[in-house]
Amino acid sequence: MTAVIRTIILYLLIIVGIRLMGKRQIGELEPSELVLSLIIADLAAVPMQDFGTPLIMGVIPILTLLCLSAILSVLTVKSIRFRALLCSRPSIVIQDGKIIVGEMRRNRFTIDELMEELRMAGITDLSQVKYAVLETTGRISVLPYAEARPVTNQAMGLKVQEKGLPTVVVSDGRVLSKNLRARNLSMGWLKGELAKRGVTDVRRVFLLTVDEKGNLYLTQKEGAS
Repeated sequence: MTAVIRTIILYLLIIVGIRLMGKRQIGELEPSELVLSLIIADLAAVPMQDFGTPLIMGVIPILTLLCLSAILSVLTVKSIRFRALLCSRPSIVIQDGKIIVGEMRRNRFTIDELMEELRMAGITDLSQVKYAVLETTGRISVLPYAEARPVTNQAMGLKVQEKGLPTVVVSDGRVLSKNLRARNLSMGWLKGELAKRGVTDVRRVFLLTVDEKGNLYLTQKEGAS
């Protein structure tokens, strides 16, 4: 039972630490955040495996690292120089369709990695790239020449109605009453809309969303239609 309690405490502590670092994927972590994650995981593993080690010996270092991370986060917001020192700066690796070899070597970024990032951005011709910037997360931001950019409605002079952010009101057969009220809608309205679409039981609905203009998106569960 003691082992279970120790594990739960350390697990919750790690979750809190990850939440404090913000909502990022592993590939988007700054170097300092990645190091912090690895150290916390290692510190938590020792008390979990060795019951002879007091739990506090794992908790105190983890809390210390979390405090240090919070301090560093404040400093990176307040100081541009400190942020550049800790997180580095973005680097231009392509300019006017030409690869800047010096920046590639300085960042130890290979041609294969560059071509992969360009393909992911839908670019197959380097001459179409005005700028390609290697961000501090290791990802590439690609800015094509104006003539190589996709045509937008604005460029064509078209006016398109903005639908707004869709809100989920039914998820896996359950009505989300809070979201329904946020759209100033009622259960009566919901039942009426479902009836129009031939749905008699809300439990048959897998997903139902409604946007700011009242447009609905409905998906029924398999075998329910």
